[in-house]
Amino acid sequence: MDNSTLLNEVMAKAQTWLDGNYNEETKSDIRRMMDAEDKTELIESFYRDLEFGTGGLRGIMGAGTNRMNIYTVGAATQGLSNYLISQFPDVPQISVVIGHDCRNNSRLFAEVSANIFSANGIKVYLFEDLRPTPEASFAIRHLGCQSGIILTASHNPKEYNGYKAYWNDGAQMIAPHDTNVIDEVMNIKVDDIKFEGRPELIEIIGEEIDKAFIEAIKTLSLSPEAIKRNSDLKIVYTPIHGTGVKLIPRALKEYGFTNIINVPEQDVVSGNFPTVVSPNPEEPAALDMAVKKAIETNADIVMASDPDADRLGIAIKNDKGEWILVNGNQTALLFVYYLITRWKELGRLQGKEYIVKTIVTTEIIKDIADKNGVEMYDCYTGFKWIAAVIRENEGLKTYIGGGEESYGFLPEDFCRDKDAVSSCTLMAEITAWAKDNGKTLYELLQDIYLEYGYGKEKGISVVRKGKSGAEEIAKIMSDYRTTPPVEISGSKVKVIKDYKTLKMKNVATGEESDLDFPATSNVLQYFTEDGTKISVRPSGTEPKIKFYIEVRGEMNSRAEYDAADAAANAKVEAVRASMGV
Repeated sequence: MDNSTLLNEVMAKAQTWLDGNYNEETKSDIRRMMDAEDKTELIESFYRDLEFGTGGLRGIMGAGTNRMNIYTVGAATQGLSNYLISQFPDVPQISVVIGHDCRNNSRLFAEVSANIFSANGIKVYLFEDLRPTPEASFAIRHLGCQSGIILTASHNPKEYNGYKAYWNDGAQMIAPHDTNVIDEVMNIKVDDIKFEGRPELIEIIGEEIDKAFIEAIKTLSLSPEAIKRNSDLKIVYTPIHGTGVKLIPRALKEYGFTNIINVPEQDVVSGNFPTVVSPNPEEPAALDMAVKKAIETNADIVMASDPDADRLGIAIKNDKGEWILVNGNQTALLFVYYLITRWKELGRLQGKEYIVKTIVTTEIIKDIADKNGVEMYDCYTGFKWIAAVIRENEGLKTYIGGGEESYGFLPEDFCRDKDAVSSCTLMAEITAWAKDNGKTLYELLQDIYLEYGYGKEKGISVVRKGKSGAEEIAKIMSDYRTTPPVEISGSKVKVIKDYKTLKMKNVATGEESDLDFPATSNVLQYFTEDGTKISVRPSGTEPKIKFYIEVRGEMNSRAEYDAADAAANAKVEAVRASMGV
């Protein structure tokens, strides 16, 4: 399509909004874009429809079909309302929970959604103010609701907002509900949206849910005596301007910790995230102010949650007294090691316990589970899949915990999404337990590697933009399937897993077996004889193909940690060269 044709289509689409049942503020913004000499903003706003995908909506805020605004949010809510009414005909009063984060317009979108749900006869429990995403998941279960939504764009830049939909188990929707809701939303026109709410069906919630959630989190404690002996542990915590400020310091105090050190500038709730370039705890810069505070106060640990408080980033001191960031795989390792160790020491392992990780998360977690007789499930990236495993095992097996390499962990099943509130309290407990045993968190991490072997993980994204880029990414995946690598960095490939065909191949014997997964996914994995694992998948939301590399090494003492890390880094680079990335 040439530029003139695209512009004509965009102008025609924008005109339908000017002629349609949209408010004057929206129409004024559209006229401004249409009258501008540079039509880039208009094209970006209307060249496509913002899709309600399996994870909901996420996009830049503004007027237009490709933007987050009250009409795209309204269509999503009306479509979800229609689906809930069709799915729960025998429920006397269908109900939903609505939560939101600190982002600009999040409260507006939450209130618009509350009005639409109530206009459709659905009872709404609307949080009085911003709250962590996991608390909203908890509230859906606690209040016995059929669904719920969260207005958040997680750790995206400030221009973005998003809309996540949950089912009655408090988890994000999977098949068939996700695709069925998408179908409903796609059929909604602006005149179908019932914007006039029924106030009698909207109930404001807050403190009573906060209290119930924190009381549930307190039941997770496995080492209360260690907490008592180390109650003055110096914990620096930052919410990075987000929802964690509402609950995490309080949860830590009620857990028994008395020395919570704030970063005042980042306690300021703001959708503009004024002190950071990106409010993402994966980014080192996002923790700079907290680390500075830790240096000033000689703290024991730094913890940061992202804007909707579902992911946790931490920093710890190494053996040289330097503050270092702990990556998502290492964080998951600390959680799993501690949980299984303490469950075992407390006599709680009865043979029916299990943990969950995503397929791109470190395999050391499986080694820990296997050695201790705990079952481990692999699932696709995203906590909706971890929640699906919990749902399948409900009443049959006992969930210990689950996590992913992208800084998310869930140590409980009364919530069904990754949870930085419980993760912060548990990580503080792990720090206290380690200290009680004469160790720092850094030494505890080293000891895990000593027992299970050293591991190093690296994620690499190769960006290929536009139509040609998409074709190149598709060809890369096709080439890997038709001509898979025989060896990687000098080590023979022994197993290939293809989640698009759900087949696993033993390369030496040629034998194939089925992968037990609930759906297909365009992901390839290669496992080599020396313990290397490479996962390859196109991004579902960005023009890039992602490579996840994990290599293994040896450590015989803590003193060998730096050498093991250097050897692993060299191995990662050799794997990159071998894979051509």
